Amino acid sequence: MPHAPQHADADAHTVTEADAEADSGAAAELDAALRGGPFHVALRAAIAARGLPLQRVQHHLSRHGVKVGVTSLSYWQQGARRPQRPESLRAVRALEEILQLPDESLIRLLAETDGQASAGQPTGRTYRSFLAASDVLEKLLVELECPPDDGLHTLGHHERVRIGACRELLERESQHIVRAHRDGIDRFVAVHHGDPGCAPERMSVRALENCRTGRVRRHHDTGVLVAELLFDTRLRAGDTFLFGYAVEDGTAGASREYVRGFGAPGGQYALQVRFDENAVPVRCHRFTRHSAAAPRGGRQELAVGRHRSVHLVEPRVRSGMVGIGWDWE
Repeated sequence: MPHAPQHADADAHTVTEADAEADSGAAAELDAALRGGPFHVALRAAIAARGLPLQRVQHHLSRHGVKVGVTSLSYWQQGARRPQRPESLRAVRALEEILQLPDESLIRLLAETDGQASAGQPTGRTYRSFLAASDVLEKLLVELECPPDDGLHTLGHHERVRIGACRELLERESQHIVRAHRDGIDRFVAVHHGDPGCAPERMSVRALENCRTGRVRRHHDTGVLVAELLFDTRLRAGDTFLFGYAVEDGTAGASREYVRGFGAPGGQYALQVRFDENAVPVRCHRFTRHSAAAPRGGRQELAVGRHRSVHLVEPRVRSGMVGIGWDWE
């Protein structure tokens, strides 16, 4: 039986060593990324270490009952987008199992505080709090039998937030102008996420215009309140409707920001924050975030006028978040 040339064994041995070195390097890169982040670097390193093309990753996710597009996975590992929606966050947990990562390793990177405006200043709400609230919100919406698409498109949304004498978020009023894009719409589900330390069980919801309050659900640990606003008519596709409501809060400590999130593009959004005469901040600014996990951007200083209020106007909102923050000292 003829023997294989000696150099063939040498080549095979060289390839094996190279593969081992590459595997060792990939493992070291993955370990460093899981310890220090950021999320997209860790995800990219994990996928590379397992040698899985994105189509295979998507297939494994579908077997876990989670639907995520290859484009979204690509954006996540590039850092162009970060998971935000409940379905996306379920995908991250499934990815930890698929990619053989320690439990909570990717979720932990998403949960890092990312909103610190400057050294020494209090940070905004952490991604972990948004993450917890997102899970709770999904369950509360299921209780209220609210589908992901509520059948309404927002043409205009104006909010007025009042900050009390003890620097607390005292109340917010919302006025909506909506258009139905299917028949039979007769309600809107409002969501209020109080400041850390709030007590949703002590909050109340008041219908102000063209609606009445229906079922209300609260979750103490996350500060989430969900309320039905019932219309007195059933809208047909194309009908417009205007209604208003208020949430009385005042149950937490000093408030430092108010943020509004948008899951889809819409019409005009206006936010006004008015401060008590005995609690006027030293600085105010507006900001935007592409998602709860993204860093803040678009910072612009806002001057507090003699009426002790500041505001912002977005002519046409995009998916993401916009808000006003302030410093007390």
